[in-house]
Amino acid sequence: MAIYTLDWQDIPPAECRGGALTIGNFDGVHRGHAALLDRTHQEAQRTGRLSLALTFEPHPLQVLRPQQFPPPLTPTDERAALVQTLGIDHVIVLRATPELLHLSAEEFFSRVLVDRFAVGILVEGTNFGFGRNRSGNVATLIELCHQAQVHLEIVPPLTLEGAPVSSSRIRTALLQGAVAEAAHLLGRPYRLTGRVTLGQQRGRLLGFPTANLTDFTTLIPADGVYAVRVPWRGKLCAGAANIGPNPTFGENVRKVEVHLLDFEGDLYDQRLSLDFVERLRDTRPFHGVQELLKQLQNDVERTRILLGSNNPVPQTSKRSEESQ
Repeated sequence: MAIYTLDWQDIPPAECRGGALTIGNFDGVHRGHAALLDRTHQEAQRTGRLSLALTFEPHPLQVLRPQQFPPPLTPTDERAALVQTLGIDHVIVLRATPELLHLSAEEFFSRVLVDRFAVGILVEGTNFGFGRNRSGNVATLIELCHQAQVHLEIVPPLTLEGAPVSSSRIRTALLQGAVAEAAHLLGRPYRLTGRVTLGQQRGRLLGFPTANLTDFTTLIPADGVYAVRVPWRGKLCAGAANIGPNPTFGENVRKVEVHLLDFEGDLYDQRLSLDFVERLRDTRPFHGVQELLKQLQNDVERTRILLGSNNPVPQTSKRSEESQ
């Protein structure tokens, strides 16, 4: 299993030619994508081929209309790794250049899929679009595959609660703070990764030290307080995360910070991921420190109940970096 990053005019490695191939951006690698990737895996096994997923970096919309490009749900490396966990042998990341995106549907099919990837089987969804201005659709693909004698499998969309699972649906849920709904659509908790930086250290003085996170490349959920799990050194740590300003202390800057339950350790300048499990409450101002402390204690207790955690992460040092 490997991940290859190529220019569209490159000749792919031999193991990436002649396989069962699916194409998409796969942002979020959600349950709908999983159904498509599973079908690709099944077709590969049925015919004795390798299963392949072709994706793009950056997202084509980011190249063509960057002002309309929303924050992605997953960074490219995480997206490719998730695709592989769903039974795909090799992931090919094509660099999305203006030249590639200018190819017509027919040119993309013949010059990329046939000439370079020698595709044996194509697996796509019913809303698949390709080529310049997405001029090609499933009907176009059926005709081109027939002419090139490429076997085509069309996979119907996966629906949950009466609506198709999609990246835009997950994005909407996250922007509403509905992280449990997003997790249901993704098939796993939504993950946000940032770098720990030094903050105001107010949390330490209150008895609730928090790691302040910055440098995000993906979508930040709506303001609020959340129960999260934090992967750290091979284990999962329970935490209560806050997204938003700190109006109690007159701060209007939107921040992301997390209090790790029962944890002592040096997190400064580390990359830290938050897996969102449940939204606990809105962010709001409090009438003084004592009211805030009482609410923070409630947040921690609710997090313990939701996650059933006494935090398995071992203590590593007496130093902790806090933000609030």
